[in-house]
Amino acid sequence: MAALPTDTLQSVRVRSLCFTHSQIPKLTSGVLPISSPKPRTPTISSSKSRNNAISRPRLLVRASATEFPANVGDLLGDFSIFTAAGEPVLFKDLWDQNEGLAVVALLRHFGCPCCWELASALKESKARFDSAGVKLIAVGVGTPNKAQILAERLPFPMDCLYADPDRKVYNLLGLYHGVGRTFFNPASAKVFSRFEALRKAVQNYTIEATPDDRSSVLQQGGMFVFKGKQLLYARKDEGTGDHASLDDVFDICCKVPVA
Repeated sequence: MAALPTDTLQSVRVRSLCFTHSQIPKLTSGVLPISSPKPRTPTISSSKSRNNAISRPRLLVRASATEFPANVGDLLGDFSIFTAAGEPVLFKDLWDQNEGLAVVALLRHFGCPCCWELASALKESKARFDSAGVKLIAVGVGTPNKAQILAERLPFPMDCLYADPDRKVYNLLGLYHGVGRTFFNPASAKVFSRFEALRKAVQNYTIEATPDDRSSVLQQGGMFVFKGKQLLYARKDEGTGDHASLDDVFDICCKVPVA
């Protein structure tokens, strides 16, 4: 049998990283696991009624802050997560709660290759957001030591990276979770159009960054923009690698009136 070309082997390697079998929870008695059996925070119920829409810029069809209550910033504020160094921090202390602009990127988990790609894009865009006065924040599912692996090997600035091991923020925002969303959603195919960026991002990847709680690998992420406590933009990832456009997110930030 003829040997596969080198570029084909590299393609297969990177694609297999996105959906590695070791990240799929083991089946028991042929039953698929669904969601985490012990949610620790209430989930905000969402409304999909078109009648509830209000006049706001909507650059993406699936991006809207209208399904969240007006006090979502207050609800999130007292949640305690961790810095990548392992120090507890309140969500409301991550940026100025009066007029500060913040982009909060919720990664799936620190062992997700697609999230290494997103983290790489966030790092490359950081200077652009900094110059516009926007605080860039990345949160991932996993313990702080897992966050440190990503920060050191990608690398990624630790002062922008936070860990939410219990998925408190994810649960409250109602981000998607489950086998179907993680492995079989059509939106996940987007990642293959970014193959070169993904391959570059995972050069120093290690599966050791994967959370010890295997149900956490079924978590999906999202992208949020806040001005103070006000949520301006919200987008839930439909599937693995279905990330928001950072150009669109930056445009949202630039359209916010200066106080």
